[in-house]
Amino acid sequence: MTTANWKIKLRWVKAHASVRGNEIADKLAKEAASTKNIEESYKRIPKRVIIKELEDDSVKKWQTEWTNSTKVKITKDFFPYIKERLNMNINLTQNFTAMVTGHRKTNSYVHRFKIINAPTCPCGNSDQNIDHVILECKLLNKERNILKQSILKTNDWPTNKRDLIKKHIEDFMKFTNTIPLDEINAEHNNCKENC
Repeated sequence: MTTANWKIKLRWVKAHASVRGNEIADKLAKEAASTKNIEESYKRIPKRVIIKELEDDSVKKWQTEWTNSTKVKITKDFFPYIKERLNMNINLTQNFTAMVTGHRKTNSYVHRFKIINAPTCPCGNSDQNIDHVILECKLLNKERNILKQSILKTNDWPTNKRDLIKKHIEDFMKFTNTIPLDEINAEHNNCKENC
């Protein structure tokens, strides 16, 4: 078969109007869609497409496990979506990690392990947990007001933990890295033991 003198023209054809070629194409398309044992005419898939599909599938499975987990509640409040977190470039610090995990720095956390006698914040208002540190502790008013003023430019205060990360990460990082929780707690707990 020679193609040297062929001329190919593309034209729009009204569907289901008894145009013979269109009817044949429609029939073949329906057969292909309903037949599972049709030979593939194109078997090579680019490597990057396979890698992307595997990554997407992995993230989807991870998200399901993350969502269904009964642990890491505080971290899930900050990072509810795995894909969002994977797309972020965060310069992790000790204070930031402590805040988004709820581990180590707060009296509520340390009290769980019987290292200190009470989970109370040195400010005396309530237990020193992550919400208290971010929203209430009067000993951190100066640092919180800087964060609050920055957030009020675009959001309401208080904002949720996800928005702190998604919309205000730089300001929240500054807040977490300037709050002197270690010093406040050490001073308070030493005074309780020695005063």
